Amino acid sequence: MANILIIDDEKSIRKTLTEILTYEGYKVDEAADGMEGFKMFQAKSYDAVLCDIKMPKMDGLEFLEKAREVNGDIPIIMVSGHGNIDTAVEAVKKGAYDYISKPPDLNRLLITLRNAMDKSTLVTETKTLRRKVNKVPEMIGQSAPILKIRETIEKVAPTDARVLVTGDNGVGKELVARWLHERSNRAAGPMVEVNCAAIPGELIESELFGHEKGSFTSAVKQRIGKFEQASGGTLFLDEIGDMSLSAQAKVLRALQEGKITRVGGDKEISVDVRVVAATNKDLLQEVENKNFRLDLYHRLSVILIHVPSLNDRRDDIPLLVDSFLDSVCNEYGITRKAADKDAMKALQNHNWTGNIRELRNVVERLVILSGKTITAEDVDDFVVPARDKRKVSS
Repeated sequence: MANILIIDDEKSIRKTLTEILTYEGYKVDEAADGMEGFKMFQAKSYDAVLCDIKMPKMDGLEFLEKAREVNGDIPIIMVSGHGNIDTAVEAVKKGAYDYISKPPDLNRLLITLRNAMDKSTLVTETKTLRRKVNKVPEMIGQSAPILKIRETIEKVAPTDARVLVTGDNGVGKELVARWLHERSNRAAGPMVEVNCAAIPGELIESELFGHEKGSFTSAVKQRIGKFEQASGGTLFLDEIGDMSLSAQAKVLRALQEGKITRVGGDKEISVDVRVVAATNKDLLQEVENKNFRLDLYHRLSVILIHVPSLNDRRDDIPLLVDSFLDSVCNEYGITRKAADKDAMKALQNHNWTGNIRELRNVVERLVILSGKTITAEDVDDFVVPARDKRKVSS
């Protein structure tokens, strides 16, 4: 049963609306003015609000503003006998779901109320699904390097300091970036990721800064770049060592001035982003090779976090394997498998050139191909490459 709050200083209107909505199966609370209504709104969860505009103590538009600050997902329908176009427009601009004039058309009121609650339900479901999809995986491990990374994240995340994350491919640099965002004051804002290595050099500037219509042959419409998309949140520049020098110069300017200019445009656009960059390259060596700007390196590396390779944290492998066994078996809808001691030892002794990413794939392979228990023989059969076996036999 949906809970509806009616706020109106006319008792007869409140009574009429309450009778109709109760008959329709709604549970209704009444408030005689905006102040009383706001106190009730704060104290109880409602599915929708019907609110008059002209009221003593606190009018409907003031209630609307305050209520939106408390919970912007609850639809508020304004109902007023002093209606005009300007008032309706102002109410909708301030976040009202709809505006209905008195005396209300009851059919329209009921349809509007149902639509408002349907939309509210969809918004809630979407947010729930997004939280599930975007849930940041745990950073698994108890080795000294991982504990140090966790400690650094806790200290650095609440600040806006730029962070440069280094490490080989597959070690989990993106996970570090996600936790920096999750623990930051920007967690409610977007986290936008850009893989600088996957975008052709001639398109990277358009990708980062956007472009105006007609700025180049294929620019058939205006495009908003990643810097603008990430405003208020975090921009993760993955594999920044592969970025072109011309794009580096523009990124440097954006970091220095907090402004960007779209390709083909001349208007400066202010952006508020926290930049986290990652690379598998030695950027100082790239500076010597004149492939990377030293001034940009210093701008990006306010905080340095190095993620070790899996071969340098072998004690964490059992924890990682157990976690991957849980997730993989859950994904496939099969009974949870276990790895025996010899299998775990074999996995710890393996040379993990692909790091965490490779280990996750190996666990999935073992789950699919092995029996109820994963053995050392399974590891030897399905993990160790044939060329390595030939080396051992020779």
